[in-house]
Amino acid sequence: MVPGSADRLTAPRPRGGIVQSVDDSLVIARRNLIRMSRIPEMVVFGLIQPIMFVVLFSYVFGGSMQIGDSTSPTVYREFLMAGIFAQTVTFATAGAGAGIADDMHKGLIDRFRSLPMARGAVLTGRTLADLVQTTLTLVVLAIVALLVGWRIHEGVPKALGAFVLLLLLGYAFSWIGALIGLSVRTPEAATSGGLIWLFPVTFISNAFVDSDNMPSWLQPIAEWNPFSATVQACRELFGNPGVSTSDAWPMQHPVWASLLWSVLIIAVFRTLSVRKYRSATA
Repeated sequence: MVPGSADRLTAPRPRGGIVQSVDDSLVIARRNLIRMSRIPEMVVFGLIQPIMFVVLFSYVFGGSMQIGDSTSPTVYREFLMAGIFAQTVTFATAGAGAGIADDMHKGLIDRFRSLPMARGAVLTGRTLADLVQTTLTLVVLAIVALLVGWRIHEGVPKALGAFVLLLLLGYAFSWIGALIGLSVRTPEAATSGGLIWLFPVTFISNAFVDSDNMPSWLQPIAEWNPFSATVQACRELFGNPGVSTSDAWPMQHPVWASLLWSVLIIAVFRTLSVRKYRSATA
């Protein structure tokens, strides 16, 4: 046997940076999913809140909201559901930020830092695990929506496309949550910080009321809101009422606007989050 041949046979094949980053991210995502499965109340409480929103908005406000020329509760429920779906995926941002802040607070991030792994994998894995949980929540929420009268009218392929846009928006916003989680000292602060900015983003939008009924100075803010673009795109793909009469580009091309906004948010906040992570663990 040639000297050193055994070492060459048993030595691990070197991996490229991208391959290692993907593998490490999947390992971290699996770790977080196992952790979520061992704390089922996290999943249960995450499901209860959006279900409550569906029931309360549908039956409390359903008969008092005017959509177009109609005040029918059924019309409002179909108008509402795209907004509830979008709100659900974005509110998961607070949980993502709190989880990362908790890992930082307990010193778990320092343990990851000592391992030979890609630095950005810790954050990517966390956001991917949150995306899986958000997908489960959307499935349950869609079933509840069907029970209260929501329907799709443009076929299953377009509806699936709408859900993809929703998950992409939720994934994009989870990077904002990651940055917040890295910037605060406690999980409680991350939860509060994650919700403070989400309320104006979700309510100054077309999610729950027609933006045409807002004050004139507020309408452009709602129409150029990334959240509004995804809501409008989902209404078009679901075939639900609420077609915008606005001349704003995001409202005229909501699918493209939703894609562009989500990709831009991911590019910006993933970069900032990874940079913050490296400086926080340096």
